[in-house]
Amino acid sequence: MSRLDPQPWMTSSAARRVMDALNDARPDCARFVGGCVRNALLGEPVADIDIATQLVPELVQKVMIAAKIAVHPTGIDHGTLTVVADHQPFEVTSLRQDVETDGRRAVVAFTDDWALDAQRRDFRMNALYANTSGDIFDPTGGGLDDIANRRIVFVGDPETRIREDYLRILRFFRFQAWYGRTVPDEAGLAACAKLRAGLADISAERIWMETRKLLAAPQPLSSLDAMEAAGVIDQLFSESKGLKLLRKLVGLDMREGFAPDPMVRFLALFWKDAAAVHDVANRLKMSNDERYRLNWAVQHDAPLWGGITEQEVRTALYHAGQQTIRDRLMLEWAGDGTADWSEVLTLVDAWQRPTMPVSGADLLKQGLAEGPAIGDSLRKLETAWIESDFTLSHDELLALLK
Repeated sequence: MSRLDPQPWMTSSAARRVMDALNDARPDCARFVGGCVRNALLGEPVADIDIATQLVPELVQKVMIAAKIAVHPTGIDHGTLTVVADHQPFEVTSLRQDVETDGRRAVVAFTDDWALDAQRRDFRMNALYANTSGDIFDPTGGGLDDIANRRIVFVGDPETRIREDYLRILRFFRFQAWYGRTVPDEAGLAACAKLRAGLADISAERIWMETRKLLAAPQPLSSLDAMEAAGVIDQLFSESKGLKLLRKLVGLDMREGFAPDPMVRFLALFWKDAAAVHDVANRLKMSNDERYRLNWAVQHDAPLWGGITEQEVRTALYHAGQQTIRDRLMLEWAGDGTADWSEVLTLVDAWQRPTMPVSGADLLKQGLAEGPAIGDSLRKLETAWIESDFTLSHDELLALLK
């Protein structure tokens, strides 16, 4: 049996409290599962800690209350409770099997069979379990091999797994982008291509969440190429202009050491098509901040080019804002491929928006009457201030009134 070296997330006092409470109720009834085990074996950071247990949800709740551990029924219909020990959350889910699925949600029955629980999971590397001693259990028989080869393979029949939840199509490509080091599994890829129309029934929020996570991978291009070849990109985003600019943007990130920015990468699929960006952002039900960021980047049309002067950069920043200009600069830099924009980017990142030295109250003190004249005068003074590269002082601006 394979063994996982002691991990901080396994041996913390919070994890021990939760696991001891469960295992005291029934010996060896609780094991770590999913992403925490997978990432630890892959040498990747561990964020969330999931626990699988043979105890049914009602008993889990009773055990946690007795152990004075907070418990919240966040997904009790599917057997999931969030427990909080020492301010650290853990998702505890009862072993289960699908009774009925419709491609979006499932009716489940609880079980105490680890193999049945593993069979309803998406990928074999996600169906690995570890006890508190670090012993690894691989009920599908392929999870550890997939970890060793960094290969994404569905549990059992790929079409069956996808029909249980069509979002697994996107998860296949997302996991391929983050963890895959070989060409995509042939059977899995064929199933994704065949069943891609099922994504139409998945909520926009879930589609966007998976898409954003995929684009945040350091090197997602091989996965995106497979996704495009399978017709999944066209299924989701028929407005897309293809991967050409995105491919250049990822290359720029890798060459310059930039952290992946999924928002800019997504924008690269529709660059300079304001109508498409507007429609897609609304269709995916993005947050207001996300919609604002994408729409302003594609609508703002102040020219940016490799030879732009510092004053022109500051003027553009003042009018459009730091984030908009940075997003546009990254896409122009990627598309250009010749000019070095690093100095411009340094200027953009260091910029702090200046405050207009003159206000409406100042103009009233100068004897201007309230009304439209105040606004007109302020706009004229602001234009002069911007054209001076923000150097005109309060007194110099007021002198212009005379």
